[in-house]
Amino acid sequence: MQSYPHGEVVVVVDCEDLVRAAGFWTEVLGYSPEGEPSERYFTLLSPSENGPELLLQKVPEGKLCKNRVHLDLRTRDLANEVERVVSAGATQLTDEPLSEGGWLWHVLADPDGNEFCVLQPPTSYWTRERASSAHTTP
Repeated sequence: MQSYPHGEVVVVVDCEDLVRAAGFWTEVLGYSPEGEPSERYFTLLSPSENGPELLLQKVPEGKLCKNRVHLDLRTRDLANEVERVVSAGATQLTDEPLSEGGWLWHVLADPDGNEFCVLQPPTSYWTRERASSAHTTP
């Protein structure tokens, strides 16, 4: 569980089909299901104990507009990671990588249409202290 000074951080993702969403996100993130889904919720846990819980929430309506919050997946190899995530069921929404300040990224959508990004930081990101670069995403 990812904690903060007053409790734990949980990322909630709306979806129409809990099992389909769980299949997608477990393949993409390497998370594991915690038990069986309830009627409305399915919990996925990080393979490391310090990652945030991903709570899938079944909702009756489909996605209507752009997400106000989204996940970023940072990788050293943008093309291969985009290909891997698309093969898991994502839809690539950008034809060419977006670029800002040495960062390259594509916008994708999960099977429920929720946007997320796959980003390739500049090489210097991977060599600097993680604490000093935590807030440098474009």
